[in-house]
Amino acid sequence: MALEFETTPVKEPSNKSSKGGFQLTLPGQSQAVSTTDRMFFTEQLALLLETGESLYGALITIVKQTENPKMRDIVERVAQDVSEGLSFGKALAKHEDVFSSTYVNLIGASEQGGFMHEVLQQLLEMDHKREELRSTLVSAATYPAFLITFSIAVVVFVLVVIFPKFGSMFESIHDQLPMSTKALMAISDLLRNNWMFIVMGLVVFVLALQQWLVSAAGRERIDHLKLHMPGVRDLFTQIYLVQSLQVLSLSLNNGVSVMESLDACRNVVKNSVFRRLIANVEEKVESGAGVAAGFVDATFVPDLAKHMISTGEQTGNLGKVMGRIAEYYETQLTKRLAALSKLAEPIMLLVMGVIVGVLVSSLILPIFKLSRAVS
Repeated sequence: MALEFETTPVKEPSNKSSKGGFQLTLPGQSQAVSTTDRMFFTEQLALLLETGESLYGALITIVKQTENPKMRDIVERVAQDVSEGLSFGKALAKHEDVFSSTYVNLIGASEQGGFMHEVLQQLLEMDHKREELRSTLVSAATYPAFLITFSIAVVVFVLVVIFPKFGSMFESIHDQLPMSTKALMAISDLLRNNWMFIVMGLVVFVLALQQWLVSAAGRERIDHLKLHMPGVRDLFTQIYLVQSLQVLSLSLNNGVSVMESLDACRNVVKNSVFRRLIANVEEKVESGAGVAAGFVDATFVPDLAKHMISTGEQTGNLGKVMGRIAEYYETQLTKRLAALSKLAEPIMLLVMGVIVGVLVSSLILPIFKLSRAVS
């Protein structure tokens, strides 16, 4: 099961390189806005506002420095709206594919409170943390995925190319062949004689699986497994808690209402089960029971998180406590991923060694028997 990491709803480009690098955009193809583009915008705006530049002047300056044509067009539109008297938060809300509801709500609150520079720095820090977490997840999954793919490729090559060359040689001692050799030779014949049907079957299976995964039933099932299946439950729970509690902490600490914070949090995590948890929390808050009451019935949420949220709500420091919880689970998640990454390497090497050993022994042992028979 692949690891999932969701950021704010920014469309990632298929051909976007890092800032300052070579970027290839086909004629007539619009270049999407990446998280890096938004982070550059946030960082530059915070810096310019800190130096005393007006909001409109800062936006015009950023337009001149923005390389991505689509992002430049968005900043131009935002600057135009601001010059016409629209609030900065409402101007950003027109571009929800780039600026999430969390981003918009925090900017709106900072406009009223006069602390936009501080909020921009916090938004930038949150994006940095998300990118670091995403990079950690990708790094932890890349090496095992490569080894699995390489192992499958080696096995298929040996079975399709190498084994057939020994088929006629082993016919004279067929009854004396080890079971592993007979099994691999049978698989080799199956692959060579029916490869077209096998490929077609795999294509149909992948397409059917893809259709099921994008269906409501498929998404619901996968989302449920992520938060309830032993072995991956704790990992995904920590990922979702870090993502959601960071948003809630940042929003609550900057004056955004609880309901608006929860509404923004619902769009951060792309898991239907976790979204229902957030919806349940909203219902509890509306009924007057409080935020902590919404987490009580969630079996996948650790007791530590439930107790700390309850304590934070009782003491009036809910935003601060949620930030501490997010930091704690982010640290635990980083350690867990590092341990899994270190453990995956020797396990995969051991598996590859076993596979290679079976393949080699299935060829070498019959050759030894054949040489003894000839002598």
